[in-house]
Amino acid sequence: MNESPVISVKHLYKQFGQGCSYCRDSQNNLTGNYCPKCSTVYACRDISFDVYEGEILGIVGESGSGKSSLMKCLYFDIPASSGEVTIRECKDHGVNVLKASNQDKRYLRDYKFGMIYQNPYQGLRMNISSVGNIAEKCLAAGIKNTKTILDTGINLLGRVSIQKERMKENPENFSGGMQQRVQIAKALSNNPPILLLDEITTGLDLSVQADVLDLIKEIQRERNVCMIIVSHDLSVIRMLADRTLVMLKGEVVESGLTDQILEDPQHPYTQQLIYSLL
Repeated sequence: MNESPVISVKHLYKQFGQGCSYCRDSQNNLTGNYCPKCSTVYACRDISFDVYEGEILGIVGESGSGKSSLMKCLYFDIPASSGEVTIRECKDHGVNVLKASNQDKRYLRDYKFGMIYQNPYQGLRMNISSVGNIAEKCLAAGIKNTKTILDTGINLLGRVSIQKERMKENPENFSGGMQQRVQIAKALSNNPPILLLDEITTGLDLSVQADVLDLIKEIQRERNVCMIIVSHDLSVIRMLADRTLVMLKGEVVESGLTDQILEDPQHPYTQQLIYSLL
């Protein structure tokens, strides 16, 4: 196994707004992660981590902590303000992909990343069939053989328990849990080395949540893919993550092995999170 990280993030920042001398001079002047003078929001502040092959990194925090903004930066849905992201399997390994051209970013999205959004409407085209969604991703990833695409769609949809007779049905007709499973199948169709999962159990029934989480663990074991999963739900992080980052107001306030953080939290915010569940 290659011991270098599959993805490395260094000093990533994301702000919404131009900033002003008041908040740029000292972020101690912020109210949380918000500047009361110019209304700039500092969604991510100096985020750094590595994720290795076969590892699941959990990111936990309350709404507004910056975890979803971080995921959107990694998937190039929004531009990061500054920082460095390198990907081991990138053709220019060691190059900061945040500064890549739009064409190269599309290549990384199509070939190196799978993304599962909290809202399936962001990750699926609801008005084309489930197998059509997978075909779209396969084509973007350079898979041109029609039989290969069809076989991939049938195999992956079967893997996520979508009945064969419903594979040509549009996701808009499915329940939220089924839509999430179609998203998972689509995200896996390009066989990505990096899988990003953003609050994927929010709004799902408990029984459906359990099925989705079991599926994620099976995929991780079978494919040895590295995953980054963000959630406000500590039970999800406990089940899935090998290591965990705790975010508060755009910053990482604690990091370490998941069991260690959950059993012996050091930061007052982490303690509050965990004790609120007891």
